[in-house]
Amino acid sequence: MASSSTRSNAELEQKIKRRRGKKERSKEIKTASEKSLSPAPNASSIKGPPKLEPSRKQTKRVVWTINQSEDTKLWMSKPRSSSYRPEDLEAFFRLLEDPISQSLLEADIYFKVSDKYLLSMVVEYFGRVGLPGHIYNRIHFFLALYIASDMEEDDPISKWSIFHTLLGKGFLDEIANTFLKMRMEFFYSMGYRAWFSRELCEEIQAQNPQHWVWSRVRQCSP
Repeated sequence: MASSSTRSNAELEQKIKRRRGKKERSKEIKTASEKSLSPAPNASSIKGPPKLEPSRKQTKRVVWTINQSEDTKLWMSKPRSSSYRPEDLEAFFRLLEDPISQSLLEADIYFKVSDKYLLSMVVEYFGRVGLPGHIYNRIHFFLALYIASDMEEDDPISKWSIFHTLLGKGFLDEIANTFLKMRMEFFYSMGYRAWFSRELCEEIQAQNPQHWVWSRVRQCSP
């Protein structure tokens, strides 16, 4: 009887141990599965390297574009600064054929008041005033030429020749004053922009380089 009770106790202990082993393994499996199913860390919570901020604001720079390159010469693109239009050039050529304009050109044998550069300024001044090309007449031509001569030469004798040709030998002071007043109105219509560059003159001349007026190169007076 004692031996049989001992066997039963031993068997009971083995069953208890097996149950405990199963429970421990199930706990280990559960723990492992919980770890494998736990959510990954949030990407937003991960701090990356700090962004580099510029130390100062960047300012816009004007970029020049190279249009053409030949040997050591570079042609750079730049904005157009002229105001003349094709109709201004047509009006200028038309007024050159006016009899009074012809008289001035013929009398100016040394081209002191009507060389090709001063005449080029007349075209640009027409553009700066901005009237329709067909409206320009003899008076506008002489006003523009007078302002050009005043800007470049400031020679009283040359400006007197403009008065003499347009108004005649016996012109009255009253008429001269009217012309000077009209000159100021013309100058105002130009926006007081009488400054000129040699490059702009040459650009205007290049529009019709074969025209006879561009052969008026200033001569040295005796």
